[in-house]
Amino acid sequence: MKEKVILAYSGGLDTTAIIPWLKENYDYDVVCVCIDVGQGDELDGLEERAKLSGATKLYIEDVVEEFVDDYVMPCVKANAIYENKYLLGTAMARPVIAKRLVEIARKEGATAICHGATGKGNDQVRFELTIKALAPDLKIIAPWRIWTMTSREEEIAYCQKHGIHLPFSADNSYSRDRNLWHISHEGLELEDPAQAPDYDHLLVLSVPPEKAPEEGVTISLSFDKGIPIALNQKKMSPTEIIKELNQIGGAHGIGIIDIVENRVVGMKSRGVYETPGGTILMEAHTQLEELILDRATLSAKKEISNRFADIVYEGKWFTPLREAYQAFIDVTQEYVTGEVILKLYKGNIIKQGTTSPYSLYNESIASFTTGDLYDHKDAEGFINLFGLSLKVRAMKMASLQEDKN
Repeated sequence: MKEKVILAYSGGLDTTAIIPWLKENYDYDVVCVCIDVGQGDELDGLEERAKLSGATKLYIEDVVEEFVDDYVMPCVKANAIYENKYLLGTAMARPVIAKRLVEIARKEGATAICHGATGKGNDQVRFELTIKALAPDLKIIAPWRIWTMTSREEEIAYCQKHGIHLPFSADNSYSRDRNLWHISHEGLELEDPAQAPDYDHLLVLSVPPEKAPEEGVTISLSFDKGIPIALNQKKMSPTEIIKELNQIGGAHGIGIIDIVENRVVGMKSRGVYETPGGTILMEAHTQLEELILDRATLSAKKEISNRFADIVYEGKWFTPLREAYQAFIDVTQEYVTGEVILKLYKGNIIKQGTTSPYSLYNESIASFTTGDLYDHKDAEGFINLFGLSLKVRAMKMASLQEDKN
């Protein structure tokens, strides 16, 4: 009996060409696994395509709820944003995909897992760190680091040589990654940072802000312990809320970013990301936290949020450090409960009001009208103590200057 390899399969040209390549070079039975993280109609026709390409079996695994509940929501609670802009859409999905690949490898008794990530990108790191953490005994095969094919034309010719005649185009197009949280775009004019994105040709989930409706829309989001539980006061699951917000936000040009990011492998890469629902959720969660968390906790959480984002981006989900940071974050979310009202207008998210039973905002203290809880005279003693070290240093420097003179 032949050994089995689990192939992370998308149905695209790369992973289709990998099937005969694995059979030719390793003599494996190829079990294709497509993980559904909310990429929509990209899954249509996969079974026929995989079998035509020589796969012995195809799994299509729906992990959307697991993806949202166990990976997206921890990042929302953390306000995890890489390099201040990237909402980690691809990075969050890779651990759950690789985890399911390992689970099916165990079920099938496979000896290896193969992925189609290139040797230049982050995904090879994310897939392989997860596999190493969960199944250190499994062999990992990365064809893009091994084979000699360098273009789509060569891949198409290779497929045809092996009797695979599928309607792949040799035309270059954007390299995209889509899931429920976002869609990313790389390639073509985006490879030149001096060029503006061709948004009319590029966008999938959204419209450019200038083409959004002339009238904005007002929405409300309710949270319980940092988790969104209702949209416009209608109880919904986090998955349902993200789906709905993608529709609403996309129509109003929300969540389109054009960034040059620092990849794990050391190079800079430019991409355009559409994250309409995620951008709205992150903004609402941030506004609720600023009402509820005390100054010291909020400051510490911001530092940990940045580190948490780095960990997720680098593919280190299954590590003790990520678990430790998440434990801290979960404690900070104990009272992050309330409602946030937002107006969406031509790419902008405009605050319309925030309420929480745990709000630390006290109008009696904060108002310009003096209340019973705050005596202006108390500020003098506070400032004297708060600035004491500054005063002592200034006195010392002045004394030294006098000695020099």
